[in-house]
Amino acid sequence: MKLYEKLADEITEAVRRGVFAAGERIASVRQASQQHGVSIKTVLHAYALLESRGIVETRPQSGYFVRDAAAKALAPASAATRAGRKSTPPQPAPATVDVSRLVLSTLRSIRAHDAVPFGSPYPDPSLFPWRRINQYANAIARRHASWNLIDDLPPGNPELIRQIARRYAENGLPVDPGEIVITLGATEAINLSLQAVAKPGDTVAVESPTYYAMLHAIERLGMRAIEVTTHPVDGIDIDALATVIARQKIAACMVMPNFQNPLGFCMSDERKRQLVELLAAHEIPAIENDVYQELYFGDTRPSTLKTFDKNGLVLHCASFSKSLSASYRIGWALPGRYRAQFEKLKFLNTLTTPSVPQVALADYLRQDGYDRHLRHLRRVYRQQASIMSALVLRFFPVGTRVSTPQGGYVLWVELPARVDAMRLYQAALARGITVGPGMMFSTRNDYRHFIRLNYSYPWIAQAEAALKTLGELVTAMA
Repeated sequence: MKLYEKLADEITEAVRRGVFAAGERIASVRQASQQHGVSIKTVLHAYALLESRGIVETRPQSGYFVRDAAAKALAPASAATRAGRKSTPPQPAPATVDVSRLVLSTLRSIRAHDAVPFGSPYPDPSLFPWRRINQYANAIARRHASWNLIDDLPPGNPELIRQIARRYAENGLPVDPGEIVITLGATEAINLSLQAVAKPGDTVAVESPTYYAMLHAIERLGMRAIEVTTHPVDGIDIDALATVIARQKIAACMVMPNFQNPLGFCMSDERKRQLVELLAAHEIPAIENDVYQELYFGDTRPSTLKTFDKNGLVLHCASFSKSLSASYRIGWALPGRYRAQFEKLKFLNTLTTPSVPQVALADYLRQDGYDRHLRHLRRVYRQQASIMSALVLRFFPVGTRVSTPQGGYVLWVELPARVDAMRLYQAALARGITVGPGMMFSTRNDYRHFIRLNYSYPWIAQAEAALKTLGELVTAMA
């Protein structure tokens, strides 16, 4: 933990314990520097981080003060409440998020020796040109024995930013390169986007089911998720979202309009436009997770929410992890009107994104056949999606239903209602097979008879035998 993070956590804990009350001024920068034996720069970083978390606020020529909302949110239950005094019950819809334990357990099990990775969230790395990218990286490392830290600072490597902007332009979405900020994968882009538009205790609308990494981001930042019904073909129910917005304050809406994980749908242009217009009418930012943007099964790359954004309210997040190199973890964001705050948060959270991977990917995009690689990748995924769908319906009992992915590499499977996905998960793991239990994709313990399967890995005899075994386990439980 960095010194400024430690100091920020200590002050947050002091607010939680009531040492600093709502509206109370905390130590000045110079006082804090002397009290904690750290530099003024460290204190400034810590106070800026507390500001981004919504714990303190600055008042011109007065200093830093504890925000009223933060003090109330962090305060422990009163003695009267602990004694059982009647209090206002919490709203049932927004939920605190705690799916990380199940996800971590699942990811650890995937690492088990020889386990069939149907439950993996990651694409098959053997399909990526990692050797070629590594050659670029090694050549760069040899040319530059050391890097100036300034070269790594946000927004990122200029050539990589130019190459990303060029790809958007070639696919019909001209973007301003000056808006792009390079991040440590899409996960950091999503986390920084949330921090830029919301604070601890705020409610964020998400799809249901939704990708668990998005729930992790909400959990990590102390926010609450409210799930909105999502159609397996049309995407998030815009009317249901409008009802949610009318009933309570929503700080942001986080969605995956293209090849959503786990459902695999791609929202139509009209529904994307409607969603952007609804949120814009209420000044609600949209965080768009578009990590699967290049993995379409159709003839053309789909539009994005960013395409229809006229007000700078869409924070568009993407990465190369699903299409080019998972190991390098290079992502980016187009944060719209929140660009300055996003870049500041990037600097405060991780300072830099390593230069060598950025330059290596920029060199690959400029000199090698990225489009040729993508055409092959899409063809493989499309074929394997068809194979897995057909065999699930063949091996699994009557009542099983599967999604129809329009891109990406995951299949959403609805099992007969009597089947408990967690029991299936344990039974399959005992036979060296992993699956993604449906409860990981909700905060409400929903989708107990659903699983997610990954079809990106080679379709060999072992995979078919594992799917047949999985079908036998489901049949025994149905």
